[in-house]
Amino acid sequence: MQYEVTAPEPTEGMQALDPLVKERKAAEVQAVALKAFGRIAEAWSLTGSEAAALADMSESTWKRAKKPNFAGALGRDQMLRLSALVGLYKSLELYFTAPISTQWVKLANAGPEFDGARPLDAMIAGGLPKILRVRGYVDALRGGL
Repeated sequence: MQYEVTAPEPTEGMQALDPLVKERKAAEVQAVALKAFGRIAEAWSLTGSEAAALADMSESTWKRAKKPNFAGALGRDQMLRLSALVGLYKSLELYFTAPISTQWVKLANAGPEFDGARPLDAMIAGGLPKILRVRGYVDALRGGL
């Protein structure tokens, strides 16, 4: 038996949004990601070294990248990191109240992903795979999985 997969006909609203989504330039998406991560780094009180390590860049590159007209290009891995960190930030905001939501990454954690370490240190040491697992862990805490 063969199945035919067809996409639903777009509604008028979908047609209007479609060009906007397709026309986003990588530089614009990158600028938004860097701005968001800069605000998160500030909210979490990260040092320049910690923020740079989470974003997988040198501290000097991070100093340039957080400025509005950063001309460098981020790699796919770096963009994925920033995306996961934005999601983690949002999950923490939804699950915890202030000030725990902004302090959580710097508090020692006995959870299975951390073994007593701070989530921040675990994510820096484990790179992108650990960042994604921590995001999944917090999503699961709040019932998102």
